[in-house]
Amino acid sequence: MSAKKSLNLKPLEDRIVVEPLEAEEKTSGGIFLPDSAKEKPQRGTVVAAGAGRLLDNGKLAEMNVAVGDEVIYGKYSGSDVEVDGVQYKILRESDVLAKVVKA
Repeated sequence: MSAKKSLNLKPLEDRIVVEPLEAEEKTSGGIFLPDSAKEKPQRGTVVAAGAGRLLDNGKLAEMNVAVGDEVIYGKYSGSDVEVDGVQYKILRESDVLAKVVKA
């Protein structure tokens, strides 16, 4: 987590808080992009996770993502929030498309 102090958000149920990665500053060809041309990142690091979704039988479903995981999520998924000057995205676990596995 890039924030210097602990995060003051506790997501509920199957929600997670993600700190998005910075948008690319330049293209693969070396062209620098102005702020208006940068795409919103669809990748970030999980900084907080809820306990899990409540199942019909009253038990909690285990979360597939954990704090510290790098994830890829849908372009228009979740809600953007700002806490202590840092941008976060709150998503449902089902909005996560994939976990990034580093070899």
